[in-house]
Amino acid sequence: MRATWKGAISFGLVTIPVQLFTATEEHDIPLRQVHGKDGSRVRLRRVCEAEDVEIPYHEITKGYEAPDGSMIMLSDEDLADLPLPSKKLIDVLAFVDASTIDPLMFSKAYYVGTSDRAAAKPYALLREALTESGQIAVTKIAIRSREALAVLRVHEDTLVLQTCLWPDEVRPAAGITPEGDVTIRPQELQMARSLMDMLSQDFDLSALHDEYQEALQQVIEARLQGVEPPREEEEAAPAGGKVIDLMAALENSVRAARESRGEPAAADGGTDAEVRTLPVPGHTRKAAAEKKAAAKKAPPAKRAAPAATAKTTQARKATGSAAKKATTSTTTPKETGGKKSTAARKSTAKTPTSRTAATKSTAASATKTTRTAKTATAAAKTATAKKTTRRAASA
Repeated sequence: MRATWKGAISFGLVTIPVQLFTATEEHDIPLRQVHGKDGSRVRLRRVCEAEDVEIPYHEITKGYEAPDGSMIMLSDEDLADLPLPSKKLIDVLAFVDASTIDPLMFSKAYYVGTSDRAAAKPYALLREALTESGQIAVTKIAIRSREALAVLRVHEDTLVLQTCLWPDEVRPAAGITPEGDVTIRPQELQMARSLMDMLSQDFDLSALHDEYQEALQQVIEARLQGVEPPREEEEAAPAGGKVIDLMAALENSVRAARESRGEPAAADGGTDAEVRTLPVPGHTRKAAAEKKAAAKKAPPAKRAAPAATAKTTQARKATGSAAKKATTSTTTPKETGGKKSTAARKSTAKTPTSRTAATKSTAASATKTTRTAKTATAAAKTATAKKTTRRAASA
């Protein structure tokens, strides 16, 4: 591996001679620009506007166009001799927590190696200090004709220099987030967390690969063999602004994640049961308090018995009152003759029927409360009927 930069790390009075090696590489299938008509290469040529001729690369230099339109020439020597304090030096400015630097600022990464054997001990000392503290070093470095902000961190027992964007190079995100208040229900948050846990199980980042490059390679091989390349069926684009049931979508996502992992899909309502068992900060205490308050407001179950007893007593009183009225309405044998006695017998025979109807109505109301009321009403009805019959017979 060829070094791309040589210099030293400096923090305090400690200097570590180091060199940088490019830590990343992009795998890409090279594609050329060609003429679609005959397949011939299309090349870019550097042409001087004033002379209208192509010029070689070594005659090209950099320039700055002034506001008045004039051009200021800058040679490679001018750029190489810039008066930078960080030239050939990785100057450590501070040690901060890793969370201080937003990953949005990270750019290109370089492995940091030592330049000689004497740098091994201070190199290891800095590495162990960063590992034990869990911090990263904020630095500045002049690399490729410009000064860059960078951080030093540890990766698999190796120091890594990662260049960063300057803070003013990160655009603000104002006006991008959705406007208006959005209410998230606790059930939706719990289901989202359940889906996150399901997707994170047994995740292996090293198993991921570039599927685009594989698909492109298949197309190229098909063209080389003179056959039609495989094509993916086009899917209908989702309609914009469509209102969806977020909870149902989350439940279906959890179910699909289970099935993709070879786990049995939960029965209907199974995901809801899981949601209720997942604790969410801020909601567990609230739910417990509401449950306790509801238990205090609920009336004791033993109070239902006195209510049934009161209704039974009322039914007994109503039955007794009906019996008394039926007895009073029966004519006295001393005030009537034989004919009236016969009529009284008929009236007496009819009276139990009307009394029975009233008694049944009262008993029906009592039956709705308890079986005890029904039994008491029936007993009272039988006793009253027997007394009425005896009085009519004696008459």
